[in-house]
Amino acid sequence: MTAAPDDFDPPVGAAIDLAPGLRRILAPNPSPMTYRGTNTYLVGTRDLAVIDPGPMAPAHLEAILAALGPGQRISHILVTHTHLDHSPLARPLAARTGAPVLAFGDAEAGRSAVMQELARAGPMGGGEGIDAAFRPDRCLRDGEIVAGEDWRLEVIHTPGHLGNHIALAWEDSLFTADHVMGWSSSLVSPPDGDLTQFMASCRRLQHRTWREFFPGHGAPVADPMARLDWLIAHRLTREAAILDALADGPATARRLAERIYTDVPPALLPAAERNVLAHLIDLKGQSVVSAELPLAASSLFSRIR
Repeated sequence: MTAAPDDFDPPVGAAIDLAPGLRRILAPNPSPMTYRGTNTYLVGTRDLAVIDPGPMAPAHLEAILAALGPGQRISHILVTHTHLDHSPLARPLAARTGAPVLAFGDAEAGRSAVMQELARAGPMGGGEGIDAAFRPDRCLRDGEIVAGEDWRLEVIHTPGHLGNHIALAWEDSLFTADHVMGWSSSLVSPPDGDLTQFMASCRRLQHRTWREFFPGHGAPVADPMARLDWLIAHRLTREAAILDALADGPATARRLAERIYTDVPPALLPAAERNVLAHLIDLKGQSVVSAELPLAASSLFSRIR
């Protein structure tokens, strides 16, 4: 992970103006995985879209509702993905406002075939927590337009961090949620995360010119293209380190994580192991490594070439 910028420390629960028609409210859920907390965004000036209502925190629900001014109402609730720090408050917010909940799908939507196979092996741990009960009122499609009175959002399916992850284009800016964050690289934790999908989503976003990214955690990203370049390079560097380690002989994801992530606190080592496993599965798909079958978190991986 990269070092977190110490100057990003907005007040929890306050609606901060970021641009005309855009405000951000920080949820009260700081942690090693969420940085200062989850960013909830309010888009529009009359009929508002709420992007990522956040964790199940009553105080955050009240903060969102308190941000409504005279003549304003919440008309749409959009969930970028179903991790527990992004989606659980959607249903209580819908109950208070009558707004529909829109998302790509339930917790398993968009999961690749190889990750479906891995999921059948049983719980793995080391992830960020899945909102397994989440069900949207309506499923969004890649390329779909969701619009209000004075705003327009384009749905871009960006699987990788999670199979059902979407980003939302707002003119030449993009709400990237956890695909591109403002403080670190994204965790890719199988079977929910898929590095092959993640890299493809990064490269897809490179095909458009963006002015600014508004992430799910951390400050806005002012140089989006450089950030995408960095994310891809970071993953390729990690891939090279894994292959170098495998040159010494077969190893499990845990063993490789212990060798490679020497600066990670013990509490975050399970997440690091999931990241390594994601790389190993991606490399297996490229026929660069082989794995003991059936594929599982404890599989022994060997370098082929």
